[in-house]
Amino acid sequence: MTDPVEVIRAPVLQGIAHGFLGRRGGLSQGVVAGLNVGLGADDEPRAVQANRQRAADAVLPGARLATVYQIHSADCVTATEPWPDAGRPHADALVTDRPGLLLGVVTADCAPVLLADRAAGIIGAAHAGWKGAVSGVTDSTIAAMEALGARRENIVAAIGPCIAQTSYEVDAGFRDRLCESDNANTRFLVAGRAGHFQFDLEGYVAARLEAAQIGLVERLGLDTYADPARFYSFRRATHRNEATYGRQFSLIGL
Repeated sequence: MTDPVEVIRAPVLQGIAHGFLGRRGGLSQGVVAGLNVGLGADDEPRAVQANRQRAADAVLPGARLATVYQIHSADCVTATEPWPDAGRPHADALVTDRPGLLLGVVTADCAPVLLADRAAGIIGAAHAGWKGAVSGVTDSTIAAMEALGARRENIVAAIGPCIAQTSYEVDAGFRDRLCESDNANTRFLVAGRAGHFQFDLEGYVAARLEAAQIGLVERLGLDTYADPARFYSFRRATHRNEATYGRQFSLIGL
């Protein structure tokens, strides 16, 4: 018997249909066993589609699911209806004001961010890896929500499960790229082994959201790398020399 889908919710988004999901409650087998929703994970397509439906039903039953083809960019699109899998726009965030539409981003160490302006009835979801975060994916999402009528000061955001600083080793080249536009970004790095550092992705994303002067930002503080029973992790799969890795959903809907 399959375990129930685990839905992790953020207090800051209370009253909004949303959930950060991991690997519990799915049909996939092998190294991606569980609730893998990644279309590019070399998984059985029927299992992936069934997992996506299970995930959506656990968050907002009957909703239509809209996702994008993620490319580690700062690009955000406005969704009015779902796109077919083959026609998904290349972007890393999406927003909507349409009831019955469920926005989804997939992650496997990158930071998922779910946002909402309750008063305006406008929501957003962003996939913030370090490249997208540094280039401004959360800023693009906030701007797209404002274009639909959201008020910045009314927007709340939650940062879901992602790789934690203790698990995220980077080299000096990464440090240089991170700090080339703003040397203050050194505060998100702590020294590790020789020539290496530990990067606080969640802290960096939170700081970008706070700098945008939105209403409230919540960090869930859940490390994808350190909890293989609960979450998929690209970096952990790489360190284990696994052939592929699963992806988990973060969903928000009206």
